[in-house]
Amino acid sequence: MKKIILLLFLLNTAFLFAQKEVSGVVKDKSGAPLPGVNVVEKGTTNGVSTDFEGGYIIKVKEGATLLFTYVGYTTVERPALSGKIDVTLDESGGQVLSDVVVVGSRSTKRTVVNSAVPIDVINVKDVTTQSGKIEINQLLQYVAPSFNANKQSGSDGADHVDPASLRGMGPDQTLVLINGKRRHQSSLINLFGTRGRGNTGTDLNAIPASSIKRIEILRDGAAAQYGSDAIAGVINIITNDNVKELTGSVTYGFFNTNAKGDFLPGTPNTDGFRLDRKGFGNSYGKDKSFDGESLKIAANYGISVGSKGGYANFTGEFINKDKTLRPAYDFRKGFGDAQIRGLNFFGNFSLPLSDKTELYAFGGTNFRDTDAYAFTRNDGERVVEEIYPGGYTPRITSHITDNSLAAGIRTTTGGGWKFDLSNTFGKNKFEYDIKGTLNASLEAKSPTEFDAGGHSLLQNTTNFDISKNYDDIMDGFNIAFGTEFRVEKFEIFAGEEGSYSTYDTNGKPITDPTTQSAPIDPISGNPRPGSSQGFPGYSPANEVNESRTNFSLYTDAELDVTKAFMVSGAVRFENYSDFGSTVNGKLASRLKINDHINLRGSVSTGFRAPSLAQIYYNLRFTNFNASGATEVLLAPNDSPVTKAFGIEKLNEEKAVNASLGFTATYGDFTATVDGYYIKVKDRIVLTGYFDASSLNLGVSEAQFFANGVDTSTHGLDLVFSWKKTYDFGNIGATLVGNINDMKIDNVKNGSLDADTFFGNREKAFLLASAPDSKFGLNLTYAKNKFDGGLAFTRFSKVVLVDYADEEDVYNPRLVTDLTLGYRISKNLKVSIGSNNLFNVYPTKQDEQGNTEAGGYWDAVQMGFSGAYYYARLGFNF
Repeated sequence: MKKIILLLFLLNTAFLFAQKEVSGVVKDKSGAPLPGVNVVEKGTTNGVSTDFEGGYIIKVKEGATLLFTYVGYTTVERPALSGKIDVTLDESGGQVLSDVVVVGSRSTKRTVVNSAVPIDVINVKDVTTQSGKIEINQLLQYVAPSFNANKQSGSDGADHVDPASLRGMGPDQTLVLINGKRRHQSSLINLFGTRGRGNTGTDLNAIPASSIKRIEILRDGAAAQYGSDAIAGVINIITNDNVKELTGSVTYGFFNTNAKGDFLPGTPNTDGFRLDRKGFGNSYGKDKSFDGESLKIAANYGISVGSKGGYANFTGEFINKDKTLRPAYDFRKGFGDAQIRGLNFFGNFSLPLSDKTELYAFGGTNFRDTDAYAFTRNDGERVVEEIYPGGYTPRITSHITDNSLAAGIRTTTGGGWKFDLSNTFGKNKFEYDIKGTLNASLEAKSPTEFDAGGHSLLQNTTNFDISKNYDDIMDGFNIAFGTEFRVEKFEIFAGEEGSYSTYDTNGKPITDPTTQSAPIDPISGNPRPGSSQGFPGYSPANEVNESRTNFSLYTDAELDVTKAFMVSGAVRFENYSDFGSTVNGKLASRLKINDHINLRGSVSTGFRAPSLAQIYYNLRFTNFNASGATEVLLAPNDSPVTKAFGIEKLNEEKAVNASLGFTATYGDFTATVDGYYIKVKDRIVLTGYFDASSLNLGVSEAQFFANGVDTSTHGLDLVFSWKKTYDFGNIGATLVGNINDMKIDNVKNGSLDADTFFGNREKAFLLASAPDSKFGLNLTYAKNKFDGGLAFTRFSKVVLVDYADEEDVYNPRLVTDLTLGYRISKNLKVSIGSNNLFNVYPTKQDEQGNTEAGGYWDAVQMGFSGAYYYARLGFNF
């Protein structure tokens, strides 16, 4: 009997784990193969993606069912009854509206079209193969309606990390998730430039684009669901999980240097500068027709792990991008994009331990060396003629290291309860190395390169999430709740002595100004300043090592009252160790008017905790403009200097969000239109410069972080999409747009002078982060081995206020992008194209040279590097 039982057990086990191989081809209605279609064994994580010819091979259990899903197409479900299954997918009429989403709803059956809040789902594989943009921020800039990102110049560390935002809010008011888990922020705080001034943010460019399957952008306040930083919305990045295929690309491109714009009469288009080995600018005339050459090499490969659909997917990327140099004024002879050399690696891992339990992990590392020009030292006590005859342009180089690792286990009980326990670690480290510089107080003995120290931010987050879906309560009820514990740590570490010290005539650091004095410049008669020029190093007095903890509880529920009417709500409690507790809530609803139209809306409260960098960051720096240089102290929030000026302790920003919109689907046409209102109280801003000459601090001015303004923002997001298959090919058209109106309701200057605390210039910087509008029309065509794309993006007018308190007006601009692709073989595809095909530049400003960056243009939305031309070779094996 025992032998019979054992034999039956072995037979049953063999039956349960027997696998079969299924292969086939997936095509659209015209017969064209569809690459990148997800083929998944239903109820498991076992899946593959189709290759360039639409082919797939997958091993599944006996009796399995296959799901075929693709953005813009209706999902097909087929039982695996034979070894060969060919599938034809019908278009769903929408480019992204049928995708099941992770962000914005904890219900597993919620899609973009029936969600209660606006969500963009961006298939990154499509975007990266139809664009020459090599960084995530720039990719999203042109495909998401209210996403905005700027390239900065002359902004210290911000030249190396692009500030980005949603709906005109700050970079730190958008929460970033990776596979649904909170991503750490950059340790950099933006001090200059036109966007993100006074804000920290998440460095999206530290995530390799080739590792990303899709990006979900929730354009709605979500602090009640996800916690701090989600005032403007949430960006959730879903990483690749495909196996048994090697995909990648090699992209080469360059910029046109013929800067065309609204030049004054007689100004040649070829104004600019070439930098010699000492860093000083010389006119290059017409002998350089292109610059900013870039090379990007990317590869992604996945392997199967175990016998139950596990996977390990790996991505590697290498980026090498040279500087661009564009016309600038005499005090800024190195205006342009920074040089970037970066190496990215990312992995995504899943191991099913049983049919209902999965062990998962993902993470990566990013190394980035960057090189950007600071402001030029032309003469005076900052120039040592023996080292740099006639002057010099220092270079701020950085070494950025970004590491992350998340791991967890999730399981589903027999009763349908889902449990997810995870821990996510992330650290960003930013180190400065100043080159082509000197410490003027050391005169001819000065080195020309200094280690200037840096800063780092560590974040560790532990989550425990529980959810369950009840199909038998009305038309469906989903309940979720959980807890989060987070630790954050911010550090500033000092550089070498020469980067921050002022030396006396004997070459000793000045510690007693009453008995020691700096050398005198023989020409100007002024004392020579200390520190590395271009960026002063962090001293031991600047060092910071501060941490805090956060504990939160949330509950989130969705109820389908009927098939047409859904309501949802969320409540979240958070407690911070450094400023206390906050409770926030959200209500949202969706109503199906008919089979084609849905109405949706939401109202919520939100908050954003002040970052550790905003609380503790401090630095002495030199501020340059056309009038000359001044020494400035940025004092930390808890310092005696800050308190002496009456600046209060930083508290959280408080928000109220409301949205109302609709979705529509008619055959091949889909549309989403959503209006929104965002009221933010106590926004943390960077003040103007206060006179500090009487404080004997060795500086003439001081500035601070403060809960300084209240703002209100009204806006409208829209996405219209149409896609149709004809005998002559597949044609698609998508219009994305954002209309935005931000107002500063109140300046909370207390007893301080309002114009100094947050004057016209600071107000203009904040409002420029929320341009009046952006519209993009993207047209696509594909037939057999050929495809092409044509995109038009209109950027609205932007008004800034320069150092002379005069308006710098940037008129609307229309930028055109073009890409053409041809499949050489089953495994190879070549593409050529141009971003900003017609070499359009922003409006050139006057000859006074009072722009923030010292160039002919400020760092506005459309960029200032002109036309970019590229070629790409894509491969799939």
